[in-house]
Amino acid sequence: MTRIYSYTQPLDADIVDAFCLMQKGFTDQFVYYRKDRPTRFMGLGRCIALPTLDEAECELTGPAAEQPVFFSFNRFDAHNPASADELFQSFPNLHFMLPEVVLIENESGAFLQVNSLGPVYAGRVERFARLALTAPHRTRRTVSYQLELDSRSAWEQAVGSGLDAIKGGRVEKVVLSRRLKLRADEPFSSKDLLVNLIDGTAHGTVLLYRYADVFFCGCTPELLVRKSGCELESMCLAGTCPASPDPAENERLAQGLLNDAKNRAEHDYVVRFIRDVLGRTCYAVDVPKEPTIMPLTRIQHLMTPACAKLLEGVDLWSMMGDLHPTPAVSGTPVGEAKMLIRQIEAYNRGFFAGACGYVDAAGDGEFSVALRTGVFDGEIGYVYAGCGIVDGSRAADEYDEIALKLKTVLSAFDGEAGAASSRAAQTSSQTTGQTATQTSQQTTTQMAGQTKVQAAPQVSPLASPQVADQTADQTSSQTTTAGEGEAR
Repeated sequence: MTRIYSYTQPLDADIVDAFCLMQKGFTDQFVYYRKDRPTRFMGLGRCIALPTLDEAECELTGPAAEQPVFFSFNRFDAHNPASADELFQSFPNLHFMLPEVVLIENESGAFLQVNSLGPVYAGRVERFARLALTAPHRTRRTVSYQLELDSRSAWEQAVGSGLDAIKGGRVEKVVLSRRLKLRADEPFSSKDLLVNLIDGTAHGTVLLYRYADVFFCGCTPELLVRKSGCELESMCLAGTCPASPDPAENERLAQGLLNDAKNRAEHDYVVRFIRDVLGRTCYAVDVPKEPTIMPLTRIQHLMTPACAKLLEGVDLWSMMGDLHPTPAVSGTPVGEAKMLIRQIEAYNRGFFAGACGYVDAAGDGEFSVALRTGVFDGEIGYVYAGCGIVDGSRAADEYDEIALKLKTVLSAFDGEAGAASSRAAQTSSQTTGQTATQTSQQTTTQMAGQTKVQAAPQVSPLASPQVADQTADQTSSQTTTAGEGEAR
């Protein structure tokens, strides 16, 4: 039995400001920060990591009775034999990580929590509380970068392989992704990206997991599962169209999405899967027959909420395992789609599209699907996004859809408040103006919203089809994935 001592007290401070000041002293950092409601946990340091919570015994002390919070970041396909990139490889394989310090914001207010394997030293709590109260208001910073785009021809081959598997009856849907390498023009920190995601235009839940010199972060709109007592919530999210700043045009696009047979079919795969899982482990299952629209800044999705009551003896961890991965990030049938992804994608996704979240000592918590995310070391990184391939999918359309989705994680490099909307038109005109006179191998450099073309290093023809091997098919049709705005 592992005994954990947890001391929590109210905190009269902004938890993000406090985190930005306090994070300098901790190499391990964890964030699960919902932007739509006060469900926000920001952890510093690592008190202990546990394989399960079955043997943990917690003693709560302090004036606030908040449960200790364990963070959990899980890979999309933990058994994939392919090597992940060098950044993902540096993360340990751990299930439940309890920080030394957790800054909490919920409906009851803000709190400071200190966890220990022995009685919590009062002086330590006082020192952290005093430090949090002195935190200055955070500032945002723009970081310029170069993004090495992948080739459309390689993407067309990947989509073609997926469509062949669909036509051959192996799968009905497969979710394929793109991975792009990013090089910053100057060093940046996890704090820089975190603040830009929290205070910027991205919608959803901000995720961060830093281990030593590398960190994984992003902002996802997709809830996987949430548990409070016996109450359970989930979400079916699949089917995409652009959004428009014009209300009338936006409504037209939304209605078109609701009535589009291809997108409805893609969405229904997810609905059926989640309804079936909840039917096996829950009662009072409620999954509406018709989807609604989830509006985001640059994109819209079909969304069907799901809720139920958990059967006795079923916990959040097992529900996460039953639900992940859904057809929204793998395909259907799920197992066969995962095997197909291993064959088509030349890289291991790591935490991208994995289940990331938290569980408290009472067994409540939530996990989100880690979409629109990337992994970085403060100089370079990889950003990821994907889309569902079904019968009738067109590679060019899906390539451009992913370009929109990538703007969420790339917005983490944009520190200028209010710059997103003004840059959208600029980037659109820049993209339209790209022509075949551009070099066949190029790297797009983002300089505070400006786009310029530079020569990129040559890549071996034996390299992964997902690395930047720009060819002449990436010219006028190329969509620049700039760091402004937001998409799923």
